[in-house]
Amino acid sequence: MAVSGEGWMVVQAPDGGEAYTRVGNLQVGADGQITTMGGRAVMGDNGAMTVPPGSQVAIASNGLVGARDPASGTLTGIAEVGRLKLVNPPTADLVRGDDGLFRMRQGLPPAEADEAVTVVSGVVEGSNVNPVEAMVAMISNARSFEMQMKSLQTADINAQAANKLLAYG
Repeated sequence: MAVSGEGWMVVQAPDGGEAYTRVGNLQVGADGQITTMGGRAVMGDNGAMTVPPGSQVAIASNGLVGARDPASGTLTGIAEVGRLKLVNPPTADLVRGDDGLFRMRQGLPPAEADEAVTVVSGVVEGSNVNPVEAMVAMISNARSFEMQMKSLQTADINAQAANKLLAYG
């Protein structure tokens, strides 16, 4: 799933606190716990999200998680498991950690759930970088840097030559 527009999904940080991410490639463990691909427990309004093991999971746009027993063979019988905790704190209040997760600045309380944050199920948020454009820009900047360094070296050589002329003249 992907967070649509502004907002973050809450996961459990290594220290047990809350952390925020937009990475929505989720999986269900053998114990039924919903985690990110990195193994972080996805948090709901009432703690870590779990579904009955072996069930099919559906996530609604408002973050409501439903589970259905695949053995039932019917399209009905989806049980509500809980709601993902989706937040939208001011970006100035967030700090990026070394693990790629975002957290609230030191001394600020965890962000409150925001019902305006929505998700899109069945998709994963892509990169906002075009790799071809980024590579072309990097090569262009490297060439520009080389040209400027050559200009500085040429100016230095000219200054040394002028100093020699003035010293002997």
